Amino acid sequence: MINDLPDPGEIYPVPGYFKEIYVKPVLKNPNIIAGDFTYIADSDFESHVTHFYDWLGDKLIIGKFCQIASGVEFVMNGANHQMNSASTYPFFTMKGWNAAPPANENMPFKGDTVIGNDVWIGQNATILPGVHVGDGAIIGASSVVGSNVEPYTVVAGNPARLIRKRFDDELTEILLKLKWWDRPVAEIKELIPVLTCGDLEYVKKELPERL
Repeated sequence: MINDLPDPGEIYPVPGYFKEIYVKPVLKNPNIIAGDFTYIADSDFESHVTHFYDWLGDKLIIGKFCQIASGVEFVMNGANHQMNSASTYPFFTMKGWNAAPPANENMPFKGDTVIGNDVWIGQNATILPGVHVGDGAIIGASSVVGSNVEPYTVVAGNPARLIRKRFDDELTEILLKLKWWDRPVAEIKELIPVLTCGDLEYVKKELPERL
């Protein structure tokens, strides 16, 4: 029997097209973690993660089945400058000054950046350090996301603000309980007709049977 299920270890998910890749198989930095089937519309994911320095120890954690458009940038904590001082200039990083770095508690460290599952990040969006984006959220193109995003919401703008909830509370709760992205690939494949159906009342009737 031929296995016709998708392989999360593939690099190029679209046959004959090399400017879209699954992220997980190409990662080299151990502080970047990505789930199965998350893809980016580019051929080099790690170039989209900036100001990422080993000595800070922050992580970028991305869930499964995320869709990341071209031009998206994940700005990490190394971009932050000391703000509780007379000058924000990073003397300690520049040659010739021989300056001691500020104490860690004086730096605006925001923690890990965490992107949930089935998140769509639009073209040229910027995700700032320490942001947490909930499952199923949509980030509008060219948005600058500096604060946390709730699950199954749409945000856009600079700074990104809530545009609307994607679904009513009932369907959102069903999806968050279902966690379809954690199901076996074969089961997810069977769920596709429901997951891609535009009749949300039908979806609300069908998905609880899978809980």
